[in-house]
Amino acid sequence: MQKDEPDDYASPACLMHEVDPAYMGLEEPWELVREWRRGERKRLIDARKRIESAERERKTALISSHLDRLLGPVITGKTVSIYWPFQGEPDLRGWMAAIAGRATCLLPVVAEKAKPLTFRVWTLGVKLERGVLGILIPTEGEERQPDIVIAPVVGYSSGCYRLGVGGGYFDRTLAALSPRPLAVGIGFSQQQIRTIKPQPHDIPMDAVVTEDGVIKRSAGPFADDKDIMSTLPNKKGGRSRPVPGAPELSDYRQ
Repeated sequence: MQKDEPDDYASPACLMHEVDPAYMGLEEPWELVREWRRGERKRLIDARKRIESAERERKTALISSHLDRLLGPVITGKTVSIYWPFQGEPDLRGWMAAIAGRATCLLPVVAEKAKPLTFRVWTLGVKLERGVLGILIPTEGEERQPDIVIAPVVGYSSGCYRLGVGGGYFDRTLAALSPRPLAVGIGFSQQQIRTIKPQPHDIPMDAVVTEDGVIKRSAGPFADDKDIMSTLPNKKGGRSRPVPGAPELSDYRQ
């Protein structure tokens, strides 16, 4: 005769398939993440392009103001990589011109596909040409290593992870540079998403600046009013103005 109850306790049915993989610590296959990112890039870039020019200028002016407050105390005498605007990105060329007397401005150059970026000095009136990706770069100019990298975002998360255009150039470059520069993402607040589904090769920004203000990575050099000068390299390859107890680069590298 069949029993109404089992002899032993049975395990409950497994419901892991109903739980968010990220919650369970499971990784989605890279193929699915890559396809999802491709769709998010198109959606976010299309939305960015639809911003009216007057509104874009207003938001960009606010971004420049926030950027001044964030980097103003440390920018003098440093090399700062910025970018030439593309596909509706915030246009920081006015800000570049404004800091040119205090800092050395650089523009990133794609020398080879799937390789780290190089950086050429930019000054007002320098001759520009279309680079590998169709973005304007200095035709000539001294190559320098940046102390600060300012990178446009396609999307970003509250943890300062950056969704870029998909080439992996900035992640590859930040991983290769030693000492690692400060990294600041630039975008509009409408580009924030819940997650970029970060992968092991994704390197978070130290901060992301939008028209609404600054998001600082909790473990980064901008958090808790750390002495930012102590994290910047000096011309001899060491650090600027050593401070007792200053955080090492490994303290904010992920």
